[in-house]
Amino acid sequence: MIQRNHHLAHEASRLLAMLRGIDTVTVKVVTGSIVTHYNPGVIRSREIIDTLTRAGYFDPSKAITHDDYLHAACVRTGEVAWKAFFGAFVDVAMEGSALSFITILL
Repeated sequence: MIQRNHHLAHEASRLLAMLRGIDTVTVKVVTGSIVTHYNPGVIRSREIIDTLTRAGYFDPSKAITHDDYLHAACVRTGEVAWKAFFGAFVDVAMEGSALSFITILL
């Protein structure tokens, strides 16, 4: 919601900065992420999330954890590595055959 929207990012940052227990707020407009440093003895993370949700800056159904993001990135990296490895294997296996000439044409 705040991704690529400087106005909403500024509003969300101001909203969080007004909460008791929030030390710093950093909003990254490119990614739409918000990083807060807060005192857990004064405010709980659930209160921060609820505040952003009520104000319309956060949709929990679209949220992804850092672990989920890393897992998806690792899966994509593995798929790319496998395709590169398999492609190199096929290239070596076809080397010098009539099929290698056909694959070059394709």
